[in-house]
Amino acid sequence: MINKHKQKGAEIVEFAMIALLFFAMLFAVIEFSRALFVWNALTEATRRAARMAVVCPVGSPIPAQVAIFDVIGGTLGTSPIIANLTPAMVVVNYSDASANPAFVQVSIDVSAETGYKHTLLIPLWGGPLTFSPATIAFTTTLYSESLGAVPTYPPAPAAATNCKF
Repeated sequence: MINKHKQKGAEIVEFAMIALLFFAMLFAVIEFSRALFVWNALTEATRRAARMAVVCPVGSPIPAQVAIFDVIGGTLGTSPIIANLTPAMVVVNYSDASANPAFVQVSIDVSAETGYKHTLLIPLWGGPLTFSPATIAFTTTLYSESLGAVPTYPPAPAAATNCKF
């Protein structure tokens, strides 16, 4: 006959061991899902900025604002979708306009000093998760349509290119 007094509380100890493993796996799945969301959002940000940069004048601030999903016209300062992403982290490089074909390359700065850092919601590692530029590059390259050239049609020149979104 088993003494039931020696088994008192065994279920709580077993639950504590299993719950620790369960919640660790649950939080890992949540963090991995968030990291994939941010990865896809950063890729989409470069795509959006490149699509805007190919039709805007060279040096326009509009592609960087579009990249951070700033639909209010440059008044937000940071992205409402991707935490800590600012227009300063969006790098727009234009090829020489005389190059054939001309292109626009948009990337997200992920350098350790000034670049984007993904902060974990649940601090598994204790600090921000940084994307290394040597291993991860968020870049989109598109051939330009105008590269800032303002077309002129007879009889009068066209108005300056406008890039409102």
